[in-house]
Amino acid sequence: MAYDWVVFDADETLFRFDAKRGLTQLLQSYDVDFTETHFKRFKEVNAPLWEAFQRGEISAADIKARRFVDWEDRLGVSSTELNRQFMAQMGTISSTLDGAGSMLTALDDKVRMGIITNGFVELQQERLATHQFEQFFQFVVVSEALGVAKPHPEIFQHTHRQHISEEVPTSRILMVGDNPYSDILGGQRAGWHTCWLNEHQATCPEEVKPNHTIRHLSELVELVV
Repeated sequence: MAYDWVVFDADETLFRFDAKRGLTQLLQSYDVDFTETHFKRFKEVNAPLWEAFQRGEISAADIKARRFVDWEDRLGVSSTELNRQFMAQMGTISSTLDGAGSMLTALDDKVRMGIITNGFVELQQERLATHQFEQFFQFVVVSEALGVAKPHPEIFQHTHRQHISEEVPTSRILMVGDNPYSDILGGQRAGWHTCWLNEHQATCPEEVKPNHTIRHLSELVELVV
């Protein structure tokens, strides 16, 4: 067997993250019809915040405090509280990628598994419990709690030291994720092997060189086992 550990990203690797649906439900609770214009504006605010977080320029708390700032005056609710409510909505509507459960079951007694996610702490355990996935994972490392985000090598190195074991060679750890930068380039920089989940046949950035590329999680079973 090629790997001792398989470490997964969470959003769009194991779990769907339908932000538009979650935002629609959140704003409906305030009697606001959420439009495409609203969603476009949210993405314009949200994406640069996450990029800055991944570069280490701001904290996860900064994202919470700033990404709903457009709605604070209109709704009379702080951005941080709106973010909390949004995360609650995302937990409620959580779904998994096709084949995630059967893939984890197939790998369960073959390798050890963990998660590294750039998401927020409050969402992770709720989703794992909802889908009965807790049993499969030895650890869940959340960038918000650690204060370092993918693709920074430190989040991978911390995971290797604290949750895997430095006795395990980096070549025996496989990072699986959908984001070529945060998941694949990050794992690559840490010396781990990487597997890019490329559902939509996107073009891989030139500087990103995954060891493996798959289109469906079922392919991971054949790759690892």
